[in-house]
Amino acid sequence: MPETTYRIIMNGVTGRMGYRQHLLRSILTIRDEGGFTLPNGDRIQVDPILVGRNGDKLARIAKDHDVADWTTDLDAALADESAPIYFDSLVTSERMTTILAAVAAGKHVYTEKPIAGSVADGRALADAAAAAGIINGVVHDKLYLPGLLKLRRLLEGGFFGRVLSVRGEFGYWVFEGDYLPAQRPSWNYRAEDGGGVVLDMFCHWNYVLENLFGRVEAVTAKAVTHIPQRRDEQGDVYDATADDAAYAIFELEGGVIAQVNSSWAVRVERKELVEFQVDGTHGSAVAGLWNCRVQPRELTPMPVWNPDVPTDVDFRSQWSEVPDNQTFGNGFRAQWEQFLTDVHLGRPHRYDFAAGVRGLQLVDAGYTSSREGRRVAMDEIAGTDR
Repeated sequence: MPETTYRIIMNGVTGRMGYRQHLLRSILTIRDEGGFTLPNGDRIQVDPILVGRNGDKLARIAKDHDVADWTTDLDAALADESAPIYFDSLVTSERMTTILAAVAAGKHVYTEKPIAGSVADGRALADAAAAAGIINGVVHDKLYLPGLLKLRRLLEGGFFGRVLSVRGEFGYWVFEGDYLPAQRPSWNYRAEDGGGVVLDMFCHWNYVLENLFGRVEAVTAKAVTHIPQRRDEQGDVYDATADDAAYAIFELEGGVIAQVNSSWAVRVERKELVEFQVDGTHGSAVAGLWNCRVQPRELTPMPVWNPDVPTDVDFRSQWSEVPDNQTFGNGFRAQWEQFLTDVHLGRPHRYDFAAGVRGLQLVDAGYTSSREGRRVAMDEIAGTDR
């Protein structure tokens, strides 16, 4: 069978997501397993070129994982005609410049979200990619989670009847850096560096909602900064200028209402770090990262409200687990394989820059709603900065 090796310029692999999910668990896993085979019999292999500003870190990663090529010179990497694909996992504030350079070099581009810091910048990237005729994609990893794949199965099978509402809970306590080191980088809490839970998570919620339940038509949101000061990686105190929590109501096409809380200042009292409860006329489900529990109409109990008597009902025991019924791999790798397949076959990637722009529009609507204290219709959002 014919085999094609794609050299991939990977910019930002010294960061948490770029290293763990994209390099280690996706590209290197594909490489070490000998590539993957397409339905037509073609085989795809990968060969990463590591790019970043810290040569010592790049050299160490390359040595640890038997990667032949690394460089701190992005321009030189982009000039390499043997590498047709560029991947970006830099901080949001630097992403537009590097992606535009990759597009100008004729590279196909796959990037982490958000694709830019504003709707206007996102549209500029989408327009540049369209003009260049390159294949472009934005990470939509949540759609590949086992729990949401099971939820999609229920939706496609008609389990819910008519979907009424979605309730999402995401988040965990990110330590301030004094009592214990923070689990997230400090730039996440500085608006000037592209931080903020709205900019980070609303891009996720947009593609989850529109691909499972319908496009968002209006938003009512409140973004807040619960922890005003934190300590950075050097232990120095800094002002948290970005929001660390957001509470939102999304009105979806078809009348579905979604309520989603996103917070880095919440302690977890649920089975998983993110859970979505979907209620429909014929049944309900709660889906997380890995698991999905259901309660059909026929097995729905009849709770009785009586605050004078302590309840002895274990409500969670009244739900049933959806079986796996298939093997679930890493979601980041699964989408990488889809993107590489699209490049190989010369066809558009489903989750492209335009999808990334829609995520930024939801971000803009969320910030506008929070700032002005009102419901914001999505058709109000033009190419404005937040």
